[in-house]
Amino acid sequence: MTNQVVSKKRVTDHGEVFTNEREVNDMLDLVKQETERIDSRFLEPACGTGNFLIEILKRKLDVVEKRYAKSQIEFERYAVIAISSIYGVDILEDNVDSCRKRLFDLFNEKYLSLYKKKCKEECRKAIGFILGRNILWGDALSLKTPDTKAEPIVFSEWSAVNGSMIKRRDYTMVNLLESQPLDGFNLFSDLGDQAFIPRPVADFPVIHFMKIGQT
Repeated sequence: MTNQVVSKKRVTDHGEVFTNEREVNDMLDLVKQETERIDSRFLEPACGTGNFLIEILKRKLDVVEKRYAKSQIEFERYAVIAISSIYGVDILEDNVDSCRKRLFDLFNEKYLSLYKKKCKEECRKAIGFILGRNILWGDALSLKTPDTKAEPIVFSEWSAVNGSMIKRRDYTMVNLLESQPLDGFNLFSDLGDQAFIPRPVADFPVIHFMKIGQT
């Protein structure tokens, strides 16, 4: 497997190594069905500049295009759902900026190729806002921001409600990983394991997906 590095110092200080596209796709093919499901969620806890997330988004957007390109509003809605399902954390702030930009540019290139002058700025703003909430600067080991404030990493969950509406809830990463049990009764997964629902730290009103960037 061939990997890439930016500098020896970054490798020494942060263990930063980027995996090549071919190897990324070989690994993603092991869960091919999930990478092509529009709403399946992926978290990369050391996302770098987004090599894995880019390939996941490519696959999702290809599915969105094949199914919904004939209707611009449907393409926009499902593209938002696809992007809202992708999460990343990186300890280096420049990597986070680069990852957000690469994901946005991938969407925007596809969007422009399909609808050209009919593209809507509010859709782009919604995508940009989601990426700002989903691709975060943080330390996935401490589950906090790597600055003097050391604040908890907080992700947003986006759930489609009644077609074009979106529900947002925020959770701390530590809470998601702790998986607190439900009060009252237990739910079980398909594998027979106990299923848990984490508790949100913030809960937002349902909003039209095109209005997300205005919140």
